[in-house]
Amino acid sequence: MLTPGPEKQGVLAKVGLPEDQEPELLSLRPELLKEYIGQAEVVETLKIAIQAAKQRREPLDHILFHGPPGLGKTTLAHIIANEMQSSLTVTSGPALEKGGDLIGILTHLGEGDVLFVDEIHRTPKTVEEFLYPAMEDFAVDFVFDKGIHARSHRFNLQRFSLVGATTRVGLLSAPLRDRFGIFRSLDFYSENDLVKIAKRSASLLGVRMDDGGARELSRRSRGTPRIINRLLKRVRDYAEVKGDGCIDRKVVDAALTLEGVDGKGLTDLDRRYLKTIIEFYNGGPVGIEAISATLQEESDTLVDVVEPYLLKTGFVLRTSAGRKASAAAYRHLKMPRQAGLF
Repeated sequence: MLTPGPEKQGVLAKVGLPEDQEPELLSLRPELLKEYIGQAEVVETLKIAIQAAKQRREPLDHILFHGPPGLGKTTLAHIIANEMQSSLTVTSGPALEKGGDLIGILTHLGEGDVLFVDEIHRTPKTVEEFLYPAMEDFAVDFVFDKGIHARSHRFNLQRFSLVGATTRVGLLSAPLRDRFGIFRSLDFYSENDLVKIAKRSASLLGVRMDDGGARELSRRSRGTPRIINRLLKRVRDYAEVKGDGCIDRKVVDAALTLEGVDGKGLTDLDRRYLKTIIEFYNGGPVGIEAISATLQEESDTLVDVVEPYLLKTGFVLRTSAGRKASAAAYRHLKMPRQAGLF
């Protein structure tokens, strides 16, 4: 019986084929700080801290990033690991259900490794307490047996750097928050920075895009790099199917109108949120739970995903009595305002 050659054996071939060596997905994330666009103050802080840690040959201090989703917290964690030339271990607060889950991760970290915990504010309290000695003394304490036979044993860890990310820093406990040496907030990106990100991503994707297309795309991306990269892929599909493959302002407008993203970057959920306040609750004030029940959406989704941009652009006002729709929201939705509201 004839044995098929490597080209016939496919994945069973001993010789690596070209497609086996290609990454499954093209990552648009920058890998080094010099490639990172925006958040100038945060980048400068990290450059100084990383250079100082390298000079002292010590692990980087523990870092906490907070801000709305999609602004680059996870990307910065990858960059920190690359800059420090160390391994990165990624997990999240909800994934650490038991103390043993965290201890298993900590004991496998090498000297100078980076542990990234996303949504760290959702770490269970019992698990969080294991982080205290780990962050401060690079050790974890085990308790064996119970009652009068209980014994405590301290296991020393390799020195590591913890990078935490949270969208709701107010929910982080004070003991955990105070153990971070570097505490930085990420804000929404400027339009000029988003234009640079759009052009860089288009270049990586091999897409032709002019300045007008990049500017229009950045205007509708809610000040968020993750969103501009997602919208760019949808516009690319539209340009390849409905156009000549080149992305200009008209193509962006047509593609994003089809996606339900308007000129201010508001999605269908954003508009339904505003219309709920205006139509059901006479413009507010109204509590977030009432809005959540009316929209049948989780309140956490509204607080973490929808509200930050609406508050930033002034479409929503948050008062002690609840949320109110602003005059700008009425104008944007072209809805008549009731007399005496503003």
